[in-house]
Amino acid sequence: MISFSVMAVVFGVVFLAELPDKTALAGLVLGTRYRASYVFVGVAAAFVVHVVLAVAAGSVLTLLPQQLLHALTGVLFLGGAAVLLLKGGEDEEDVREPKDQSFWKVSGAGFMLILVAEFGDLTQIMTANLAARYDDPLSVGLGAVLALWAVAGLGIVGGKALMKRVPLALITKVAALLMLGLGVWSLYEAIA
Repeated sequence: MISFSVMAVVFGVVFLAELPDKTALAGLVLGTRYRASYVFVGVAAAFVVHVVLAVAAGSVLTLLPQQLLHALTGVLFLGGAAVLLLKGGEDEEDVREPKDQSFWKVSGAGFMLILVAEFGDLTQIMTANLAARYDDPLSVGLGAVLALWAVAGLGIVGGKALMKRVPLALITKVAALLMLGLGVWSLYEAIA
């Protein structure tokens, strides 16, 4: 059964953490060069692969004793908050243009770009952490995939407009505060 509250928390945390990431920028670059729907299909498929791997890793973490699990997830959330607050601006990634504009070439380029760029990324680690925290792989997986798809869609279709209206620094700080809160709460649960 799907927990909409878990899905909503995961969506919010992953969405805010992914917005300032290179993925939105890569999607924007690809979306300006190629047909947006082709780009989105490739990017979306790559995110499904990443979330499945992250949820599987997080599900393994649930085998740990509860106190240790809460302490570990608390430390990981605090580390994620620190990474968001301390990292500098992301530079535009070099994007190789496919020779033609066919569906398979464009979606394949989007898939490979995200598959490589996002492997071991902060949001993949956070998704594993959230899967361990909530022990609800389906709700966590759906929340994470929908958040990543939303960021990719925004990046592909309207990244420039969004970044003009909402400062990247604000998005980063809100995501860091959410992770900080989750980290403190997890550590509290480990002690209590």
